[in-house]
Amino acid sequence: MERDVLISGPGSQVGDEVHSAVSWAAILAGAAATVALSFVLLALAAGLGFTLASPWPGAKPSLSTFTPLLGAGMVAVQVLSCALGGYLAGRLRTKWLNVHSHEVFFRDTAHGLLVWAVSTLLGVVLSMVALAAPVEQAVLVAATARDANIAAQFSFFLAFGLLLSAFVASVAGALGGLRRDEMHAKYRAVQSV
Repeated sequence: MERDVLISGPGSQVGDEVHSAVSWAAILAGAAATVALSFVLLALAAGLGFTLASPWPGAKPSLSTFTPLLGAGMVAVQVLSCALGGYLAGRLRTKWLNVHSHEVFFRDTAHGLLVWAVSTLLGVVLSMVALAAPVEQAVLVAATARDANIAAQFSFFLAFGLLLSAFVASVAGALGGLRRDEMHAKYRAVQSV
């Protein structure tokens, strides 16, 4: 059952500024869902043959197998995962009372953006841990012009996906908050009858 947070009641001297507008529980739940869905979608993509790794056992990931189709798949994974996480953060946050609807909309949008930020940091940490294996001497060979071009394409798709997923997570947080408020209004209407 939903619980309302009364930030300041009539005649109260306590203002909104003494309470944090950030619901870290909702943000962390959204970030956990984002990271989990990312791994599921990446596993599905790898099962379909989209991978940076060689099919040979023991081979290390290589950018030489990167294609624009793989880049588009990376962007899709980022966007879908962040959309789910942002929406969850917007829906799970406790409803504020006595806060203007524009402020509520901004806060829900900020929660979606914070889901993106936390899940991106978690993804970076997990990637660093996964790639912490010793690097072989053959990997340290000087890059050719083709390798530099592929690295630039990979970087472009990664940055584009991160920017787009930040926007989508923010919008999804706002939509989740709007849906939460609609459900709250319906529940209150039924309770008052």
